[in-house]
Amino acid sequence: MPLRKALESVVVRFAGDSGDGMQLTGSQFAQTTALAANDLATFPDFPAEIRAPTGTTYGVSAFQINFGGCAVGTAGDSPDVLVVLNPAALKVNLPMLREGGQLIVDGGSFTPRNLSRAGYTTNPLEDGTLDDYLLLNIDISGQTLEVARPLGLGQKDALRCKNMWVLGLIYWIYDRELQPTIDWLTDKFHDKPKLAAANIAAIQAGHAYAETAELGLLGYTVPSAPQQPGLHGLIGGSRALALGLASGAHLVDLPMMFCSYPITPASSLLHDLAAMPELEVTTFQAED
Repeated sequence: MPLRKALESVVVRFAGDSGDGMQLTGSQFAQTTALAANDLATFPDFPAEIRAPTGTTYGVSAFQINFGGCAVGTAGDSPDVLVVLNPAALKVNLPMLREGGQLIVDGGSFTPRNLSRAGYTTNPLEDGTLDDYLLLNIDISGQTLEVARPLGLGQKDALRCKNMWVLGLIYWIYDRELQPTIDWLTDKFHDKPKLAAANIAAIQAGHAYAETAELGLLGYTVPSAPQQPGLHGLIGGSRALALGLASGAHLVDLPMMFCSYPITPASSLLHDLAAMPELEVTTFQAED
């Protein structure tokens, strides 16, 4: 086991295209972080567009998590670590990264076409733009294709596994267990065994790459946070809002009606409230 540096807390931000699975990546990291008994707060950051053109800054999706061995009250200000899976994600999120912070980049996505879509005239990996950061440039796309395509996936589906590859890398850096996410993937894709196998192979490959590659990567440990005895869990803002709205209406003995257009983040609030008819909550799915 390599020596690891102890940290009291750390802020990590994952960013990529809307189709790169950043919300899923962040939520799985949050789950394993909770299982490690760290305190945490998250901030899912996604565009208000239905789906912006692929590779553009308008379609960048991100997920930020602040976790530590102390009480954590916010999702953090400036990330200590920024993971970006395309040039557009770098352009949108780089101003947030603290000076000297760790920047992990999918260099395989920095093609002339993607650079142009993001509005770059030169490649920031080569022009000195990133000199103030600890840059880790990995061909994550290429690494993912190498492990996913032999399992029977086409290139498009194989590339969708790269969020799991980078999650495996981050799991190694912060000493997280793979098994909870492997179990989740097995359950999620129980009727699609090729997708399950490819995603599991990707997360294991990212973890192994971090452990064995000559990257000079430093691992970290974050101690457990002090907690009161009892049952602890995770709750998202939309779920908490749904419970608060339904509880408030119930306490003043008034029926409640919620009308929503079915798009994130309103969709999750709609789903949660629709599951509460016993509290006299009525939902209406509007079409515009």
